[in-house]
Amino acid sequence: MLRVVHVDPDHADARRVVAQLDAALAAITGESGAASFDPQDCRGAGACFVLAYDADGSAVGCGAVRALAGDIGELKRMYARPGSGAGAHVLAELERHAAACGYRQLWLSTRRVNARAVAFYERHGYVPVAPYGRYVGRSASVCLGRRLP
Repeated sequence: MLRVVHVDPDHADARRVVAQLDAALAAITGESGAASFDPQDCRGAGACFVLAYDADGSAVGCGAVRALAGDIGELKRMYARPGSGAGAHVLAELERHAAACGYRQLWLSTRRVNARAVAFYERHGYVPVAPYGRYVGRSASVCLGRRLP
């Protein structure tokens, strides 16, 4: 049984899971992705940071939502320890929270080389959107989005 809880991104478990994410991204892409995330962005109205805990109480996944533009939120720092099954639970909670905050769409960017992440988002209904913000002109990135129910 997985449990997803809202926490501050400076929570000790959050720092540990984000360090796992950083290491995984560095192994896949050569960069941790940490430079594109400011913990302050997922504090306050319209934002959140969540952790997924397994039945043993270990943090096995994380993710964040922040405001992007208008009725669009952005997914950040999504991670699930391989084999944990946490990814779908984290994504569902972030989508639920985003809809409750009034977002009608969620967008994200990931590296094309991160085939596991791209396939995960596609399985959950995310489709290509035009590059936005810092991702414009970056051919290594793919931007995906989904309308929320």
